[in-house]
Amino acid sequence: MIAEQRTVAGSTPWQEFNQRKLVQIFAGLRDRLSGENRLHSSHGDSSEDAAEAAAIDRLAAIFNLTAFERELLLLVAGVEMDSALADRCAELTGRTGASSQHGVVTFSLAMSTLYEPHWSALSASAPLRRYRLLNLEPGRGLTSAGLHIDERVLNYLAGVNRLDARLEEMLFAKAPPEWMDEDHLRLATEIGIDLEDDDDTGAVLHLGGDDALGQESVASMLAHRSGRSLLILRHEDTPTAGAELEQFIHLWMRERLLLPALLLLQWDHETPSAQARQLAERLPGALLIASREPIRLHRAVESHTINKPSPMAQQRLWMDALGNAVPGERSSVAAEFLGEIAGQFHLSTETIVSIAASAGPAEEEGDAGTSKLAERIWKACRLHSRPRLEGLAEQIVPVSTWEDLVLPEAQKLVLRQIAAQSRNRMTVYERWGFAARGRRGLGLSALFAGPSGTGKTLAAEVLAHELHLDLYRIDLSAVISKYIGETEKNLKQVFDAAESGGCLLLFDEADALFGKRAEVKDSHDRYANIEVGYLLQRMESFQGLAILTTNLKASLDKSFQRRLRFTVDFPFPDTVQRQQIWERIFPAQTPTHALDAARLATLNMTGGNIHNIALNAAFLAADEGQPVSMNHILQAAQLEAIKTERPIAEMEVRRWV
Repeated sequence: MIAEQRTVAGSTPWQEFNQRKLVQIFAGLRDRLSGENRLHSSHGDSSEDAAEAAAIDRLAAIFNLTAFERELLLLVAGVEMDSALADRCAELTGRTGASSQHGVVTFSLAMSTLYEPHWSALSASAPLRRYRLLNLEPGRGLTSAGLHIDERVLNYLAGVNRLDARLEEMLFAKAPPEWMDEDHLRLATEIGIDLEDDDDTGAVLHLGGDDALGQESVASMLAHRSGRSLLILRHEDTPTAGAELEQFIHLWMRERLLLPALLLLQWDHETPSAQARQLAERLPGALLIASREPIRLHRAVESHTINKPSPMAQQRLWMDALGNAVPGERSSVAAEFLGEIAGQFHLSTETIVSIAASAGPAEEEGDAGTSKLAERIWKACRLHSRPRLEGLAEQIVPVSTWEDLVLPEAQKLVLRQIAAQSRNRMTVYERWGFAARGRRGLGLSALFAGPSGTGKTLAAEVLAHELHLDLYRIDLSAVISKYIGETEKNLKQVFDAAESGGCLLLFDEADALFGKRAEVKDSHDRYANIEVGYLLQRMESFQGLAILTTNLKASLDKSFQRRLRFTVDFPFPDTVQRQQIWERIFPAQTPTHALDAARLATLNMTGGNIHNIALNAAFLAADEGQPVSMNHILQAAQLEAIKTERPIAEMEVRRWV
């Protein structure tokens, strides 16, 4: 909010006009208090200079002040702004001794000197006190108490209409957006909200859905359309219950009329606190609330859903926002990679425009420049969408490739199909119409089953690397809670945090949640089924890629498995596969001596065990200052056998050294 600088009657600045009006009014009040009967008036000015109302006239109209209330407010303001008027009030009230009481106006003085006085002017329900335009000096009676004008109101009369300083740290303004999704713009045009009521409670408009920024854009359009500004109060900034909450309510009662403004309570994904709900119930006038979940209040609520734009809408927004960054002759190439981005990420309009602006133009000619632009945009989208999963997930940096994965060809084929489906979401779901039939079941989910160490996590890492996704490992045994409802809450937190896309969620140890629990024997079984159903429901609608791993596929109920798109069995590696693992296990930089992968393959262990053995053998060799040899691997294998409590048969290591 900035001070108003309007122009009145051609070239006369509004501020100068307003100042002259106050000087004229204060002169008239001085004369009246001195007993002189001059024709100074504090009422509205009908001269040519008053082509637009002065601040006092607008304020009187806003709060529907009577002539007496208007003059009383001006008299109290005058002792703050006009020293001669302050001296005269001090003489009449007999408060000339203490400087702190200099120029105090009392209700008794006002009743005896101002026109058309009435006792109701200072009642608690009358505008002067209801809206805190004037405050009573504590400890005195109504007629003898000093009256003081609030600094915010004094500034308004002087021509400065700025948000009350006590609210500046809680609220922030949202200007009308330059870009909007077509559906959001249509909704903002269609929604009607009653802004004329002045009751203690008014209409509540709830904007639900998963697009918090889109909700704010729609709200700002509604405010702009009604000639108001939009101010937003975040859930975390909600004033605490008690004096702070009461002060906020009283200040907002005044601010919504003075600015004028609409207030949006932005709850986003938060469960509203007791004070947030109390605020929503008590705030006067029209109110906007944005939240992911539905709300219930004792006030009438009108609800609308605002979700992030569809993939097709996002692609159009990307093309429009990039504009000249992509030359026309490369628009088809740009549309292809932007379609892949729109299919993988779930972003708001504001985010898309911001990333497009920061990406810059394609710096090189031809497809190479477009490709580099696509890479910059993809990285920016990943960075923006990176979820906050502290305490619930471990981020794994994917570096492994298909060359590092040793599996039968059938399993590799399924994994490549998973990657292909992730890349081609846009084509199949949006362009070919599958999404138009409903988005249920369109989530890309898979079950990786097999003994520990057979490459399930490695395969997830390969997929994340191939698809340029962030990989998060969620340990389901840590997410599950013995308290009813807590497991769902933890799972909701995971999926809500990752909903912007750009990540692969790996739910490890699914046996902790998935068991043969379909048969309900007690309340725990019933809630276990609810938890499983919730997880599968979120996986089916998840924008990214979700993978479950299990060591005990037989313990999973078949009805649960059918809801997953893919199932990949990771077998215990045979001799040929173990030889391939040994041939690739040491980095090219590692010095080795006379290693025989065929003989090493006789050791009957999984790829995970082989990785541990190779790593420990490398440390043994480094400590001796020698290249890795068969002897080092034998020592490391014996250490691994002790750790896993699996003795090594003599024939497994025969002729190693």
